[in-house]
Amino acid sequence: MCVSRFPANVGRAKRIAMADLRGLIEDLGFTNVKTLLNSGNVVFHATRRSDSQIVSALEAAISKQFGFAVPVVVLTGNALDSIVAENPLPHTDSDPAKLLVAFVNSTSALSSAKVLLKEQWAPEAVAVGTRAAYLWCANGIIQSSVAKAFSRAMGDAVTMRNWATVLKLQRAVGTAPTAD
Repeated sequence: MCVSRFPANVGRAKRIAMADLRGLIEDLGFTNVKTLLNSGNVVFHATRRSDSQIVSALEAAISKQFGFAVPVVVLTGNALDSIVAENPLPHTDSDPAKLLVAFVNSTSALSSAKVLLKEQWAPEAVAVGTRAAYLWCANGIIQSSVAKAFSRAMGDAVTMRNWATVLKLQRAVGTAPTAD
């Protein structure tokens, strides 16, 4: 299973209806396509293609069909599980909407965020893992200094989702642990 994420803030001129996105992905030969929420989260099954091949195919198809370029991030279900398990910030239960996970296609892109680790952000926090970065936005995302600095440092190399959405994606992929 693969999980694709498209930047949520692509603007009014770059909107794609989730039904159209599902159709585009199915037309590319992917199966079990499901969208989650209205922010470009897609779960699908892909065989015999690398993440970079899937990214290239999706970006080219979106550009051709919709007339604009959108960067795409693709992860396997196992990679998503690793990212969830690696979360070093302890704030996940208090308010999952204030914890952001920043996804990248290339782990080398995370080096741009490491400069933020040298600054004091309290009561906010930032951590960089092996496959993603994690941002705690204590006063909300819109007011967050760390989220603004992170976005400036990373540019288009990243797409972010809040912790609640990440866990919904993990459940949609079918790899999330279940409660006994």
